[in-house]
Amino acid sequence: MYDGVLILESLKVGTVLDEIPLTVTKVSRVGVEGTSADQPVVWSLVEFAVERGEELAEVLAGVLDAPGWYADFHDEHEIFVIFPGRVFRYRRGDDAARAEAKEFGRGLAIPEAQLDWTR
Repeated sequence: MYDGVLILESLKVGTVLDEIPLTVTKVSRVGVEGTSADQPVVWSLVEFAVERGEELAEVLAGVLDAPGWYADFHDEHEIFVIFPGRVFRYRRGDDAARAEAKEFGRGLAIPEAQLDWTR
C-alpha cells in the first residue's frame, strides 16, 4: 500500500479520478508560502492510500496541470514522483534518481522548497 498527498489545485480543470480506488485518510486546506506565480496561496490536500500505484502514477501524469505541479506517493520500499507527462519511480535511498526527479521539477519552475518529497 502506497501513501501520498494530492493537491487538488494541481489537477487540470475537469479531472475526475474514479478508475483507481483511493482510501482517503485526511482532507485539509492550508495556506502556503513560497508558491510560484502559477500556484494559489491556499491548497486543498487529500491524504490517501492506494494499492495500484503504477496505474495511479500513469493517470496522474495525464491530469496534472502545468506548469509547476507534481504529485508523489510511496511505500516502505519505493517512491513515485509524478509530473505532467512524466513518472519517476525509484527505490528509497536512490539519491541519483531523486536528484534526477528534482532536476526535472526545477525545469518546470517548481519552487525549490516544494521539491521535498519523502526520501
